Amino acid sequence: MKFDSKLIHGGINEDEETGAVSMPIYRASTYHKPFLNSKLKWEYSRSGNPTRAALESLMADLENGNAAFAFSSGSAAIHAVFSLLSAGDEVIIGKDVYGGTFRLANQVMKRFGLNFTVVDTRNLDEVSAAINSNVKAIYLETPTNPLLEISDLAAIAEIAQKHDALMIVDNTFASPYNQKPLDLGADIVVHSGTKYLGGHSDLVAGIAVAKSEKIAEQLAFLQNSIGAVLSPDDSWLLMRGIKTLGARMRVHEDNAQAVVKYLLDSKYVKKVMYPGLETNPSFSIAKRQMKGFGAMISFELAGQYRAEEFVNRLHMISLAESLGGIESLIEVPAVMTHGSIPREIRLKNGISDGLIRLSVGIEDKEDILADLDQAFKTLD
Repeated sequence: MKFDSKLIHGGINEDEETGAVSMPIYRASTYHKPFLNSKLKWEYSRSGNPTRAALESLMADLENGNAAFAFSSGSAAIHAVFSLLSAGDEVIIGKDVYGGTFRLANQVMKRFGLNFTVVDTRNLDEVSAAINSNVKAIYLETPTNPLLEISDLAAIAEIAQKHDALMIVDNTFASPYNQKPLDLGADIVVHSGTKYLGGHSDLVAGIAVAKSEKIAEQLAFLQNSIGAVLSPDDSWLLMRGIKTLGARMRVHEDNAQAVVKYLLDSKYVKKVMYPGLETNPSFSIAKRQMKGFGAMISFELAGQYRAEEFVNRLHMISLAESLGGIESLIEVPAVMTHGSIPREIRLKNGISDGLIRLSVGIEDKEDILADLDQAFKTLD
């Protein structure tokens, strides 16, 4: 089955009881047992819910995994994955990750005995050099948030496998439409389902997909034990959003190509970051491991212009946290999504105070370009 068809017909795509083509929302918290020792498929909705199970089955199909698990947020999914590890274990983590992931690693998981070594995962020698007997996992994003850096997933998977370490990939920016980390050797894929999967800025969700049955069993235990599960209502909303992922991504990416071209030609812009630029040092890797280059763009203004003045003068493009929605969203990472990272670390990693991140929506591209243009012109 082709991917666009799998979006609609993958997983559990209709209700077994009624044949309804839209999976019902099962809001029940508990389920009747006819006898004390009855073995039921459903017992308590933290442990399992038919609506959530349909979503999880669909996500396992889309990422070519053994099983998927839906959480109440992307951060909750990452927390559950880190909980596979034990005190004293070390994690090699990419230097450019979402600010919430940095906060979770450094202010929460370190308190429970996990250690984190930060590396530039684009540099395979640096990844290899960080390996020691305590390293149990490599965690990375590609493309990264917010610098859109690309790492070679197959090569890093080879390093992880050689040293019996888990490879965990945040696939939020690419989505399974553009990238399949499990096919490239990763052990676990995580998503903020809030973003491209949901696509409509109307839910908060997290997904973790396991490649092997062994890891799936461990994640199932942690999902039930920690309990940060996705509600039936949000599970249904997320499934509905996923059905149009392919159609949306094609418009997102077409619009993004036009915006990248516009920004490259603009006197107001000093630097444009986008995986699909042939001048990007990792372009050949991105082209090899991704179907498309996505619709996330980061850029820096020329020296005399200030990010705050620019983003405050946009009309249609929303100044807001998050990304991947049908509407175009813009933000300044240093103040917003990555504000929890100390400034000296942000600057060292390449996140300047003036960096701007744009999530290109599916509005008419001429309207997106016109809004950018009018905001730029007010800076003169």
